[in-house]
Amino acid sequence: MIPQDRLHQIVERFEFLEASMAQGTGDIAALGREYSDLKPVVDQIHAYQSLLSDLSEAEEMLLDPDMRALALEEIPVLKARLPLAEEALQIALLPKDSADTGSAIVEIRPGTGGDEAALFAGDLLRMYQRYAEARGWRFEIIELQESELGGVKEVIANIAGQGVFARMKFESGVHRVQRVPTTESGGRVHTSAATVAVLPEAQDVDIEINANDIRIDTMRSSGAGGQHVNTTDSAVRITHIPTGIVVTSSEKSQHRNREIAMNVLRARLYDAERQKLHDARSSERKSQVGSGDRSERIRTYNFPQGRMTDHRINLTLYKLDAVMNGDLDEVIDALISDHQAQLMAEMGQ
Repeated sequence: MIPQDRLHQIVERFEFLEASMAQGTGDIAALGREYSDLKPVVDQIHAYQSLLSDLSEAEEMLLDPDMRALALEEIPVLKARLPLAEEALQIALLPKDSADTGSAIVEIRPGTGGDEAALFAGDLLRMYQRYAEARGWRFEIIELQESELGGVKEVIANIAGQGVFARMKFESGVHRVQRVPTTESGGRVHTSAATVAVLPEAQDVDIEINANDIRIDTMRSSGAGGQHVNTTDSAVRITHIPTGIVVTSSEKSQHRNREIAMNVLRARLYDAERQKLHDARSSERKSQVGSGDRSERIRTYNFPQGRMTDHRINLTLYKLDAVMNGDLDEVIDALISDHQAQLMAEMGQ
């Protein structure tokens, strides 16, 4: 049973925020953010309390001979709905990751496997691009370095939309592929890997960058595939001196390159701060979904068998073609459910 006093405190806070916003008092932007965060929780509280009230009324009707037959019909139905309402409310009450509602920056780099790893990195890029398109998110490639065979040496992309990070964050880690490379004449299955890093897109309010801590260099940028060279020095490289993080962007507009590079730098610094907090918590307890470490193998794509296995939750799907075409909801939904179950177990301890 969920403590009623806790639910009462949440509703009271929500009503206070509502009144403060109506009166125009306090920091309206901050109040609005907290109000938006609490509204779905309060909606679930009201639905749960309404169900409890209906059940209580139905049980009282048992004492009335004229209403007893109706009550006997209603009570089993209401009791059957109660566990689902409780679970929905428990999920709504789980601690929220403040970055979940925002966009994300995805970085993909080949690991072991040479040319085949670079080709697989390109496959992952297309997989995420199709997934983003299916969900109505905006997918923008920020930086792309291609290999000679058409693979990817490195790619950084921005995925913009509501709740992108909440779903994409589970993709961080080492993705392993098992297949026969096109360059393999003997038909032998090779294993290679690519690393995916998903960073929450940081806002100005999330992290501040001191102008004295960065060095900005401009360079002559080459066009797509090295086909031409711009006549102006438009490419931008930003170095964050305290951490040594280096970010480059080579669009045609120098102003746009500065904006892109600063966004990526801010995201990496923000992610570094989040990782510090994560590591501190992990020293006290095991992390919910794997370790979150990007050196950890999280998934295997086996082409000869047409299967994808996510090792964190022991989920195997025999629909690899669909997965590579961006059909990721089934595995991501399963990862989110597992994450929520772990959090609920922690709250119950």
